[in-house]
Amino acid sequence: MSRASKSEEASDGSSVKDDDDLVQRIQAGDSRAFRALFDKYHRRAFAVAMGVVKNEEDALDAVQEAFVKVHKNIHKFEGTSSFYTWLYRIVMNVSIDHVRRGSRRKNLDFDERSLHQESEVAGDGALVPNITDANPGKAALRRELGDAIQAALQELPEHHRAVIVLREIEGMSYEEMAEALDVPKGTVMSRLFHARKKMQASLAPYLAGEDVSED
Repeated sequence: MSRASKSEEASDGSSVKDDDDLVQRIQAGDSRAFRALFDKYHRRAFAVAMGVVKNEEDALDAVQEAFVKVHKNIHKFEGTSSFYTWLYRIVMNVSIDHVRRGSRRKNLDFDERSLHQESEVAGDGALVPNITDANPGKAALRRELGDAIQAALQELPEHHRAVIVLREIEGMSYEEMAEALDVPKGTVMSRLFHARKKMQASLAPYLAGEDVSED
């Protein structure tokens, strides 16, 4: 799913209005409304959690804990940001807490193709070259690159990993990321720039071998 399509639901006015209506019903004690919000967002929340904790069991725990926090604190939600943004801020914070507590980690089947997209920042190109799998040799290299990306992502500091996950996996805009992480947009852009540079340094052998994708 592209960035535009991923962000479409959250940015569309009717969806935000639907969320606001559900929140108001939850605040009034309607348990069915909470179930509706859970059904709408739990898969996307799981994708964000998996990008941080690297373990399916921990990701499920993080999502469950996040929605418990949502239910407990829904009366504090005032609508100054979208529910979508408020939820992902909670999911990200809970997921990072899991990592800090030494959660078990396993590899995530990270889709390196999402990292080929160009940044909105001028001069910041694709994170890794596009290596096709037109022949067995290239397919093997692509698998090796996927493993290298997983390892590089795991080595990032938590705040750098968070912006990579939100940008490259969840497809959030800079504005959405700033709201979700509760930091200025400039901080988000700076973190993403440095995170990508660290990833590029870790993936230098593959960047140097970009011509392998050409016949």
